[in-house]
Amino acid sequence: MPEFELEDENFSEIRQRPEISETLKVLEGLTEPTSSAISYGLTDLSADELAVLLPVWAGLDAEYRRSVVKALVDVTETNIEFNYSALAEAALNDADDGVREAAIELLWEDESIALMDRLIEISLHDDAVLVRAAAANALGRFILSGELGDIPEEQTERARQAAIALWENPDEDVEVRRRALEAISNSSHDIVPEAIEQAYQSHDQRMQTSAIFAMGRSCDDRWAGHVLSELENESPEFRYEAARAAGELELEEAIPALSGLAFDRDVDIRDVAIWALGEIGGKEAVRVLTLLVNDAKSQGDRDLSESIEDALAAATLNSGDLYMMRFDD
Repeated sequence: MPEFELEDENFSEIRQRPEISETLKVLEGLTEPTSSAISYGLTDLSADELAVLLPVWAGLDAEYRRSVVKALVDVTETNIEFNYSALAEAALNDADDGVREAAIELLWEDESIALMDRLIEISLHDDAVLVRAAAANALGRFILSGELGDIPEEQTERARQAAIALWENPDEDVEVRRRALEAISNSSHDIVPEAIEQAYQSHDQRMQTSAIFAMGRSCDDRWAGHVLSELENESPEFRYEAARAAGELELEEAIPALSGLAFDRDVDIRDVAIWALGEIGGKEAVRVLTLLVNDAKSQGDRDLSESIEDALAAATLNSGDLYMMRFDD
């Protein structure tokens, strides 16, 4: 069975959700596959519909199941009205590692304590390294919510302790430990600075890039020197994480380097550098972004222009120069 690919859809148009029987026919390849039949057919599943779906779902090729769940992740990133939690929660028990990993990503909006506890269990006990790593990484949003008071910290403390246990376990795979570090970097726990320094001084580049990520997420200015240095790193992965960290730390000293990275051939680095300039704000960031947006418009790059304009709006707000903003009717 071929992979499921998401077609271009106008999700602003209200569509009627098909009957579960029609969705099953599409999944089984009995009718011509369309992304709308799956994207609309799998949202807001009732318990009865899920019970009908799961036997068919289990019989589908694992690669196809992975591609469907990953496509649904793409849908939810731009269309918050879709709710695939019923399928995603069931997919956490899928026999295929890749499906379980994608299911964790599909639940990215869910901040329920029930999911948090399930992720703790997965991060500690799942057989697959990448699934444990994905679960450990997902614990970060619960830890942050506890820090911000959005969820009672006495409840999210379980997530923090699980992430710390994963980080401190020398026998755990590096991929899991680094994601646990990223998760606890959202925390004010005393272990965080030491953990970041230990990871940064390691000889594993994966761990080092996670350390740079954690520097930014920690909102601790002590890491400014390291972040500024890594903006010049030859490795694209290091430059990317350093640019993001510079934005999160709002390092004005990083503006010259970020201005250069905004022209990087690596699109991801370019985009994160533009975002970081917006987060830092101030007159110099506004000036640089204004030059960038004019250049993008002259080249007719609409998508790039829009992303720079978003950053420019953020930079203007952060600099307090509201009078510089132009509001269209």
